[in-house]
Amino acid sequence: MASGNILQISIKPSTPGEHGLQKKAVESAEIHFGGVDGDYNNFRQEKKKGEPDMAVMLITKGILDDLNDEGWPVESGDLGENLTISDLSYASIQPEQKYRVGTALLQISFKCEPCTYLYSLSYIGFERGPEFMKTLKDRRGWYARVLEEGVVKNGDLFQLVK
Repeated sequence: MASGNILQISIKPSTPGEHGLQKKAVESAEIHFGGVDGDYNNFRQEKKKGEPDMAVMLITKGILDDLNDEGWPVESGDLGENLTISDLSYASIQPEQKYRVGTALLQISFKCEPCTYLYSLSYIGFERGPEFMKTLKDRRGWYARVLEEGVVKNGDLFQLVK
């Protein structure tokens, strides 16, 4: 069965004049039906009216490593993800899969598409933005809905359930 571990939990509170990037690491967090406690996702809240299928965003460490190998100095939390997962193949993640993480249960909704908010990253900017958007196509991460609220901590298992 596919599994990995939580390498980093990332959040960013609502900050006037700023988008939800870059998120900062925390040791643990409560996951609610509306998202990760302490995290504010401008796009989900303002454009999608709190869409529950976009409650949590996750990415694998392998994707971040690939981007770094390609010359993009991406770190956990930079792309807006809440959960960075180690030891799990990005390609193994599919819509509708359910994962137990800490005491929460998540269900994969759909892939997150790159957006121009990423231009705000200091190493991207407007000049490199279009190239970065192409690079991220189908690799920005996954959104998940919350089926059971719970607490997640760094190091917790991210386990596919049947």
